[in-house]
Amino acid sequence: MNPLLDVAAAEALVLPLAAALRARGWRLATAESCTGGLIAAACTAVAGSSHWFERGFVTYSNDAKVELLGVPAALIAAHGAVSEPVARAMAARAVTHSRADLALAVTGIAGPGGATPGKPVGLVWLAWARRDGAGDARRLQLGGDRAAVRAQAAAEALRQALALALT
Repeated sequence: MNPLLDVAAAEALVLPLAAALRARGWRLATAESCTGGLIAAACTAVAGSSHWFERGFVTYSNDAKVELLGVPAALIAAHGAVSEPVARAMAARAVTHSRADLALAVTGIAGPGGATPGKPVGLVWLAWARRDGAGDARRLQLGGDRAAVRAQAAAEALRQALALALT
C-alpha cells in the first residue's frame, strides 16, 4: 500500500504541520510535478485544512510549469525540468502566484522510465520558498517503484514543511 495514501500515515505527518502553520498564522501552497498532487491531497484530507492550506499547483508538464507558475521556459531548456533551478523557481513562483507564506515544490523522475544520463529514476528535487524571500532546495535519491518514489517524495516534502514551520 502507498504509505502516503494511508489515512493514519498521512495524518501523522499533516496534523503536526497543520498545528505549526496555524500557530504562525501561515498558509501553505504546493507546486507538484512527479507527486501529481499527493502533497495537496494529504493536506486537504485533514478536516480544517482550509485554515492553513492555500492552494496546490499540479504542474506535471513543462508547459504547465511555464503557464501556471511562470517558470521561465529558458530555465527548463537549460537545466531540465528535474533540476535544482527549476525546483527553486517552482517554489518561488508558487508563493508569488498565491497568498501562501510557505510553498513546497517537487520535481523528479518517478519511473519506471524517464531516466537520462545523470538523472536516474528516483531523482527528486525538493524546494521551498517563503514569502520573505528565504528558500532552499535539496536533492533526494529515492528507491523503490513509482508509487514508492512518489510517496517518499511527498512525505519528505511534508516533513520539510513542518521543520520550516517550527523554525
